[in-house]
Amino acid sequence: MLSVSALSKRFGSRVAVDGVAFQIRSGETVGFLGPNGAGKTTTLAMISGLLTPDAGLVLLNGQPVTGDAGATKCRIGLVPQDLALYDELSAWSNLQLFGGLYGVPRDLLAQRATAVLELVGLADRLHDRVGGFSGGMKRRLNIAGALLHDPPLILLDEPTVGVDPQSRNAIFENIEELKRRGKTLLYTTHYMEEAERLCDRILIIDHGRIVADDTPHGLYARLPASREVLVDLERPVVGVDLLAKLATIPGVVVAQPSARGLRIEVNDFGAALARCLELIAADGATVQTVQAGRVSLERVFMALTGHGLRDAAADRDTS
Repeated sequence: MLSVSALSKRFGSRVAVDGVAFQIRSGETVGFLGPNGAGKTTTLAMISGLLTPDAGLVLLNGQPVTGDAGATKCRIGLVPQDLALYDELSAWSNLQLFGGLYGVPRDLLAQRATAVLELVGLADRLHDRVGGFSGGMKRRLNIAGALLHDPPLILLDEPTVGVDPQSRNAIFENIEELKRRGKTLLYTTHYMEEAERLCDRILIIDHGRIVADDTPHGLYARLPASREVLVDLERPVVGVDLLAKLATIPGVVVAQPSARGLRIEVNDFGAALARCLELIAADGATVQTVQAGRVSLERVFMALTGHGLRDAAADRDTS
């Protein structure tokens, strides 16, 4: 469906995108994961034809996406990070405008507008002025506007930014429905849990370069540890001697202090976890709770880039 080859873009002395290349199959949902400033939005702008690359090529079903490729561009639905809505108009009027810009025939436009409003859960607000909508409702209407022309490829640029948890879940449900309908989705985010929930495959970009292209399972397999144990202690101060002893247990990969006690990464919950708890008790510490689960994708990002996702996001400007 989509082929991106050696895509590059520079703004003055800053390289925003540096040789990005990947492919997306029809019906696949691919997460484009990275911190603010990593090059996600710039890459999407070049894929959609809004920004001319300095080098590289974008093909949609084998056809190049260039500045004058109107027919090819109309096969793309773009959900921009910045809301593309007119607050003074109703939801219905916004969709009529966007449908006209996309060239949707008048006899189909009302039908399509009704369908997309139902999809995003705004059918009962079609005549309401958009200026009175919540941030989450605007985000959902933003998605609806990108679906009017029934595009096979949909680019979603951080569609959950600044929304409440309820609206976020509603957006997830919209995206999952689009997946069921066979749409091809490229979903940018800097939230690991979003990519893991929604995506068949994940691209990780950092400093304008793709550093990983794999399934969630494949990314987890790159880590030396597969499980994480959080141990809350009555007194969360942990001595270096205990940390050194924990690190010697077979199956323990990482043992480090946390805000509430200990964070331990292990390959095997069974013997390793039991031995860890024995050593903690022998050290005189009182365990209050133990939480065990899979190591997060945040750890994958750190292993690949050498820094945490939040550290990278804090240090760079959005692009």
